[in-house]
Amino acid sequence: MIDTLPPALGITLAAAVGAIVGSFLNVCIYRLPLQKSVVWPSSACTNCGRELSWYENIPVLSYLALRARCRTCHTPISIRYPLVEALTAAMFALAWWQYGPGALLASRLILGCGLIVLFAIDLEHQLLPNIITLPLIVVGFVFSLFTEPGWLASLVGILVGGGVLFTIAEVYYRVRHEEGLGMGDVKMLAMVGAFLGWKLTLLTLMLASFSGTLIGLALIVSKRGSMKYALPFGTFLALGAAAAASFGPALLEWYLGLM
Repeated sequence: MIDTLPPALGITLAAAVGAIVGSFLNVCIYRLPLQKSVVWPSSACTNCGRELSWYENIPVLSYLALRARCRTCHTPISIRYPLVEALTAAMFALAWWQYGPGALLASRLILGCGLIVLFAIDLEHQLLPNIITLPLIVVGFVFSLFTEPGWLASLVGILVGGGVLFTIAEVYYRVRHEEGLGMGDVKMLAMVGAFLGWKLTLLTLMLASFSGTLIGLALIVSKRGSMKYALPFGTFLALGAAAAASFGPALLEWYLGLM
């Protein structure tokens, strides 16, 4: 029945579901670093603690209707909330358009949701929670039994993703005697490997390293950072993985064509 939906209706419904999922991702982003349950209690103002009414939980629209402030204490509401909801809605719509219903769609959406949460948490807290990365390694490998990239490429992707960053972190520590990469980054790239396979995992690492280097240089040039400034590498891994999942095969084909 889902296959018979008109394309425009399917994309619209996917966006609506994505916005709702994005609202839940906001709960994860806020509560996981605080080691709080993402299920209970229900959503409340982070300042005054008042439980939100249902009409204050409508993705994006409630933020606009409340003019970005709590109805009770008037504390400003972070712009992150509607941004995550809108981004997730767009991701669901684009994924439905690109993949259509099936196991690959589910796999890409689960990976995408994980990347959004990890991006936001690492950007704010420099933390990549195990409760996301470790279970998703297993989930990604299970999906590989039924869809892309296949179980062998997934298994190699896990080993390559985790192994490459672990080796880099270990060498850096032995040479510089200080931590350059956290184990959270290692687990995150292993997670990406489980979903995307080893080729796109290496592409993810290359894109993340390139973008991280550009931002790092920009911070140094603008005198907003130094060589020792701790960049949240997980945010760049998330961006690299999103690009690899969406455009990776075309990028690899283009690159191999040049050779």
